[in-house]
Amino acid sequence: MGGPIVLTQLATGLGVLAGAVFVKSFMDQKPMAGPFPRCPRCNGTGRVTCFCSRWSDGDVGCRSCAGSGRTFCSSCGGSGTSRPLPVQISVQRPNPPS
Repeated sequence: MGGPIVLTQLATGLGVLAGAVFVKSFMDQKPMAGPFPRCPRCNGTGRVTCFCSRWSDGDVGCRSCAGSGRTFCSSCGGSGTSRPLPVQISVQRPNPPS
């Protein structure tokens, strides 16, 4: 009466859970920082605790974090690296007086 189906669903759920644990442990050991030094604010993960979870009374979720409680690091822009972002500055000469 549905025994094999329940066992199949249970095995699938356990497999998904084991895969998630494996990926999380791998990401904790080797963040996506690459050859550049890790961002000191997020420790190379690219994500930080969202404000909604810092000032919340137990519920978590806002537009910035989509309910996860974690949002992109503002120091590295979510890259996890502390390399400077390239910026192009343009300077225009003032017109000479006539």
